[in-house]
Amino acid sequence: MEPVKILSVDDEMDLELLLTQYFRRKIRKGEYEFYFAHNGLEALTVLLNNKDISIILSDINMPEMDGLTLLTKINEMQNPALKCIMVSAYGDMGNIRSAMNNGAFDFATKPIDLDDLSITIEKAIEQINYIKTSQQEHDQLESLKTDLAVAAEIQQAILPRIFPPFPENEAELELAAQMVPAKDVGGDFYDFFRIDTDRIGLVMADVSGKGIPAAIFMAVSRTLIRTVGLQGFDPGECLTKSNELLSKESIDCMFVTVFYAIYNVKTGEMEYSNGGHNSPVIIKADGSVEMLPTSTSCMVGAVPGITYPKETLTLGVGDTLVMYTDGVNEAMNEAFEEYGDERMMAFMATQKGQNCRAIIDNQMADIKAFVGNAPQSDDITLLTLTRKA
Repeated sequence: MEPVKILSVDDEMDLELLLTQYFRRKIRKGEYEFYFAHNGLEALTVLLNNKDISIILSDINMPEMDGLTLLTKINEMQNPALKCIMVSAYGDMGNIRSAMNNGAFDFATKPIDLDDLSITIEKAIEQINYIKTSQQEHDQLESLKTDLAVAAEIQQAILPRIFPPFPENEAELELAAQMVPAKDVGGDFYDFFRIDTDRIGLVMADVSGKGIPAAIFMAVSRTLIRTVGLQGFDPGECLTKSNELLSKESIDCMFVTVFYAIYNVKTGEMEYSNGGHNSPVIIKADGSVEMLPTSTSCMVGAVPGITYPKETLTLGVGDTLVMYTDGVNEAMNEAFEEYGDERMMAFMATQKGQNCRAIIDNQMADIKAFVGNAPQSDDITLLTLTRKA
């Protein structure tokens, strides 16, 4: 443990002997280390060469630079962990009050009561330790904020962000997606990737939990599902294999709800499997809306040994598939009312003829209007796909 470094500033030479004699045991044990100066100018030089001095015992009346002027110079250093104890004659209360009003930690009067001074020093040390601990905690928080900002950038970079993603199929389909985390980093993710000439994989998922643990599990889940999906397994097989892999890696019983689909850009046929996720909505070309059947399958990564079924549907020309996470339908306003499936379906029924990007932007705006000033309670993620031909 580092000694507490104390600077005594006094033009009376006998004070040096008194302090070293009285605190000799603490000095020998390495608890205190004393420095001495005889006026304010000397004190500033000592402080310049020993920046870890914590306590200054300063006389007020000194030649060349008095204690009040020294106190002003010390205040300019803006070091809250440097405490000044002012020393003056008992009758010099005017200067003592000036010192206290200008930021001195405490004062002692001459002749100095060393027992009382010892208590005052101990109080100063407690205050200094508290300030240093607070500074360390503040620095740690600032470091964490920086790390979170970097993590958020990395997480957004993981998700596909180039639109249109398949320009060679622009005549046949349109696709857009967005993820808005509730915190710096989130657990939602979307993904899409080409499997072969005619088929693309589509993923919408929501990891249990929030913050950094969810973000890490999100990255692992996305990588596993994409890796398995790119091997060409049908959606049910993909979730079954992903579930086995994630179940082995899951910590603290984390899991992920997943809707995974394979879309054929030539025929509009879509194979899909739903692992406990929200049912996507189809906005038909005629403006009607339809929600896919509710999933009866377990979340992915929660329980090993589960087999996930495969379902099929066909999008008609002009139909739009809307995939989303529960941050949409469970968005909450200031009265703690949820946005809800009914409101979401009613809104989507107004989106006939809108392109994929507009549907997402409009849905986000409608949620924001409903929520008002209530804080975002969950990540919000949307992916829209329209069959154009």
